[in-house]
Amino acid sequence: MTEIFLSGLLLGIAAGLSAGLFGIGGGVLVVPFLTWLFEAQGFQTQHILLMAIATSLGTAIFTSTASVISHHRLNNIIWPRALRLSPSMLLGAFAGAVTAKYIVGDSLRILFIVYLVYTGLKMAFPQGSPSAGSIKYPRLDYPVGFFIGTLSALLGIGGGTMTVPYLANRGLLMRNAVATSSTCAIPITLSAAASYILLGWNNEHLPMGSLGYIYLPAFFGIIVTSMMSAPIGAKLATRLPSLQLKRYFAIIILLIAVKMALS
Repeated sequence: MTEIFLSGLLLGIAAGLSAGLFGIGGGVLVVPFLTWLFEAQGFQTQHILLMAIATSLGTAIFTSTASVISHHRLNNIIWPRALRLSPSMLLGAFAGAVTAKYIVGDSLRILFIVYLVYTGLKMAFPQGSPSAGSIKYPRLDYPVGFFIGTLSALLGIGGGTMTVPYLANRGLLMRNAVATSSTCAIPITLSAAASYILLGWNNEHLPMGSLGYIYLPAFFGIIVTSMMSAPIGAKLATRLPSLQLKRYFAIIILLIAVKMALS
């Protein structure tokens, strides 16, 4: 437990910075690293990925909240977009968490890798400014929000790796897309984390220190440092040029995808 808690402290620094800087809640970092940590501790194979996903979502509640507070003070959040996306994301997150329990772990892992590669390439090679038509149709936010919420709960992420590209491609500046994405991550993570706690509540095969599928030593280690580093990332997001921010975002995602594919 102590080893995982200490590792969580280091992981929390990176998760907080990525949440504030890229609006991704840290899940694309937390899930792979927790998977490797839990494997090293000898946890039962069939529970490892679900525990990594659930723990990631639990920590993202606090990491995203710290990021949102900072972005709000910097006036980066586009609240009308956040309020349109959030309700359907909450419903989608519940649906995704329930579905994840019935999906084979390897399938989730492959889905996660494919998604990371697609998103990384999309952000690394942006296709210019969005057309006027792509900025219209605000009602599209509702079905897109449900889809993002569902996939986020399946993959253990706050949804930023989907929400940020979606908003950036529909006319928002990168810093506004990052800030708005952080806001949308809160209902996703709340709904999905609560669902994973309930789904694993009576599972007697989970290791000591588990709250449902959330592993508490890792959870507490991550949130201690992530809540401190998220505001730093938010300030950096405000200062960096939009295109540069997209490229950094893409590099991190593609590196994680390669690492997971080779593991």
